[in-house]
This record gives sequence, structure tokens and C-alpha cells, in this order.
Amino acid sequence: MTKFLLAVHVLAAVITIGPVTVAASMFPPTARRALAAPGDAATLAEARTLHRICRVYAVIAVVVPVFGLATANSLDVLSSPWLLTSIALTAAAAAVLGILVIPRQATTLTVLDGTLDPREAATTRRTVGQLSMHTGLFNLLWATVTVLMIVRPGSTTGA
Repeated sequence: MTKFLLAVHVLAAVITIGPVTVAASMFPPTARRALAAPGDAATLAEARTLHRICRVYAVIAVVVPVFGLATANSLDVLSSPWLLTSIALTAAAAAVLGILVIPRQATTLTVLDGTLDPREAATTRRTVGQLSMHTGLFNLLWATVTVLMIVRPGSTTGA
């Protein structure tokens, strides 16, 4: 059963978090292109699609920690420091995505959908800059969790 739980956990991480990471990273440059060319329907559609990917896959990604906790329980490692750190970093990554990244993407899309006056454009450029930083933080948190999952300090596997 442990191997099944671990397989689902890893597959869910790859299939859900990977697309969110890529789409979130692609959104700021796409938004900048849309700001530079107001009315470009193709770029706006691309930004909407990237935002939709982030929203939908973020919800589906809830299975990653669910199966991760089930796997950790079956391996009896729930109190391991590396796992507790990974859990905290996962919660932080989820918070960054849910509180900072996805709402700023939505705000940016709202501005891009309307007509821009110079003040809105400047504010949106600043928001997109912040969005780039928050997306980088999200990606860094997930990279750290991934390394912890592979290295597992104190693990008895010898890896």
C-alpha cells in the first residue's frame, strides 16, 4: 500500500504542481506583452489560459499533500524534521499561490480586459513585477520541498 500511496503522491505532484509552476512563471511576461500591446486578443487569451491553468491545477493539487501525509503515515515518518519542514514549506507555497499569485493574476486580467489609462497601466506594471517576485518565491518553495523529499536528511534509505 505504501508504494501505491507514494506513486500517487509523486504522480500528483508532477501532474499538478508542474503545470502551475510553468503557467505561473509564464504569466508575468505574457501580461507585460499584453500591457505593451493593448487590444492584442491572442496575448490576452494566452494570459487568461495561463491564469485558468493556475486556478484549476491549484485546486486539483490538494491531492499532493493528502497522499503525501498518507504515505508519511504508512512509513511512520510523520514526526521527522525533514517532513515537518516540507509540510510547512508546502503550506507556505500554497499560501503564496492562493493569496499572492492567483489574485494578482486575476487583478491583472481585469485591467487588461478594460481600457487602460496611464495610471492603471503603471499600477498594473507594478503588480506584474510583484507577481514575478511572488511566482519566483512559490517556485523556490516547491524546489526546496522537492529537494527535501529526495534527500530526506536523516533518512534510513542511505540515499
